[in-house]
Amino acid sequence: MTDIFPNTTLPLSPDLFPTGWTRVLAENAAFRIEAFRFSTGVEGLKVANRRGMITVLPYLGQMIWDAEFDGRSLAMGNAFAAPRHGASILETYGAFAYHAGLLRNGTPGPEDSHALHGEMPVATMDSACLLLGQDDAGSFVEISGQVEYVMGFGAHYMARPRIRLRADSGLMDVEMQVENLSAHPMELMYMLHANFDFVADARIHQPAPFSPTHTQVRKAIPGHVTPSAEFLALLDDLAENPARMAQLSEPDLYAPEQVFYIKGLGVDGQDRTRLAMELPEGGAFSVEYAPRDLPHCVRWILNDGDAQVAAFALPSTCEPEGYTAEKAKGHVRMLAPGEVARFPVTLGYLGAHEAPAVLDEIAKLDKGES
Repeated sequence: MTDIFPNTTLPLSPDLFPTGWTRVLAENAAFRIEAFRFSTGVEGLKVANRRGMITVLPYLGQMIWDAEFDGRSLAMGNAFAAPRHGASILETYGAFAYHAGLLRNGTPGPEDSHALHGEMPVATMDSACLLLGQDDAGSFVEISGQVEYVMGFGAHYMARPRIRLRADSGLMDVEMQVENLSAHPMELMYMLHANFDFVADARIHQPAPFSPTHTQVRKAIPGHVTPSAEFLALLDDLAENPARMAQLSEPDLYAPEQVFYIKGLGVDGQDRTRLAMELPEGGAFSVEYAPRDLPHCVRWILNDGDAQVAAFALPSTCEPEGYTAEKAKGHVRMLAPGEVARFPVTLGYLGAHEAPAVLDEIAKLDKGES
């Protein structure tokens, strides 16, 4: 991995991931890439740059299991010591980010039979590889892969996720590409489910008002939540006063979970929007994407004894109420035969020296100044 060979592809295979020790696949002044296997048998790929690292599961839905930059962990608190193989995301709910969907998404309603967030989160990838390269923005490492889904008399697609990390950045480019290989139109529901850590007193910045019109609390009660009278009263209050959650100064507010839909986000000259969560110690978590690709923005916050997560910006093609409800809303996208859909998102960590400029830019987007 040198500048003499600026773009080098390294195909991966499961036998490169040892049990009980770590294999270094590549190393230079900018990156160190290690392959290993969790105690549960799941393959792990650790990619470290000058500021931190990400841990990717290249054969399990290409989840980003963990991320840490400048000494700050980005990932949600959870009960899973290691990722696990399973039939749904519920059996391994500890990832920093995963691809939700693709044929079905959200929490299944009474008339739904699909798994929570669909088949893609725990899909067994057919292949995976590394790309070590350079472009106008500098050197990078990219993890990619693909998985073919085919069902007799049903859907047939190819999913191609990728993650790109640069040498001196706490941000990563994450993209899902979906190609409909069928001769028939295909239903598509996608969300990048980025589960950032819950940080008490953090402040959420969004290019839209914290008003009932633009920051709408979910009033529907999912099946896994048993509402109390106090919880229902809180929903009523948040519906009128969503600014109450602009700062996470009431940690007990989020047990059970709270979900919001963010509407009318401002965009820049490239039609991209950005949201951030400013941390009390400085720095911020960040999510940037184009609403033309992902027209819905969901916020999910949970802080209890089992999980601590502030998913402050989940870019999506739909809301998370399950297939039947989203179909009725007109939120299920149709992909024509041979059509390819791309969902690029940039997310991660901004250091204390980087965050102020981004927070200022978000404020300008909210006022329509950029």
